[in-house]
Amino acid sequence: MRTFGIIGYPLSHSFSQKYFTEKFKKENIADCEYKVFPIEKITEFPAVITNNSTLCGLSVTIPHKQNIIQYLNDMDPAAKEIGAVNCVRVSQGSSTAKLTGYNTDVYGFEQSLKPLLKPQHSKALILGTGGAAKAVAYILDKLNIKFRSVSRTQMDLMYSDLNKSILEEHTLIINASPVGMYPNVNSSPDIPYEFLTKNHLLYDLIYNPEESLFLKRGKEKRAQVKNGLEMLHLQAEKAWEIWNGPT
Repeated sequence: MRTFGIIGYPLSHSFSQKYFTEKFKKENIADCEYKVFPIEKITEFPAVITNNSTLCGLSVTIPHKQNIIQYLNDMDPAAKEIGAVNCVRVSQGSSTAKLTGYNTDVYGFEQSLKPLLKPQHSKALILGTGGAAKAVAYILDKLNIKFRSVSRTQMDLMYSDLNKSILEEHTLIINASPVGMYPNVNSSPDIPYEFLTKNHLLYDLIYNPEESLFLKRGKEKRAQVKNGLEMLHLQAEKAWEIWNGPT
C-alpha cells in the first residue's frame, strides 16, 4: 500500500482526501490510500514522516506552505523562488526519507488563468501576501503582467489606498487571501466594487463557496469571474504526476 496525504490546520475545508479517494476508485488504483494529517504546529511534521513508512507524497495547505521548507532536503526552482511549497514528494530510503518540495499552485493558476486573459488585462492587483499570493505573483511575472500587492498592512498598497483610478488601471484582480472562504461566506475583500466594469476579470482562489461574495459583487458589475476549483483540480493532478514520476 502506498500512502498519500495532506498536512494543514484546520483541514475541514480541504477537498484533497475526497478528490484522491474518488480518483483511486474511478481509475481502479487499488494500492493507494489518501490520509488527512491535521497538524496545528509544523513541529508535529517530523512525526508524520516517522510514523507513516508507506508515505510517498503530501499536499501542503494553510498554514504550512512556508514553514515546512525548513524540513525539506530539496526544492524545485519555482518553489524556491516563491518561498512556498504545496506538494512534497517523499522518497523512502533505507534509513531516512528524502523530502522534495514543489509548488503546483503555479501550474494550476497559470493553466486556468491564461484562457481568460484579454488585451486589457495587462495590469493586476493581488489581494493578500501569503504563500498563495507569491505563487500568483510568480505567474504574473512569467506572463509579463504588471501587478501590485494589496494588504491590510503597508507593504505596497493598503485596501484604503484603492480608488477609481487604480481600479480603472488594474483590470485583473486576484483574491489570494482567505477572505470570503467558508464558513465566513458573508465576507469579501474590502475593495471599492462600485468602480468595477465589464472590462475587469476577478479571479478568486477560493472554491468554497463556489461563488464567493467577491465574485458575486463582481458579477453585479458585469465583470468576468472565475473561482479556484479548476486551479485546484489542475494542481492536484500535477501533484499526482510528481509523486509518480521518475526519481
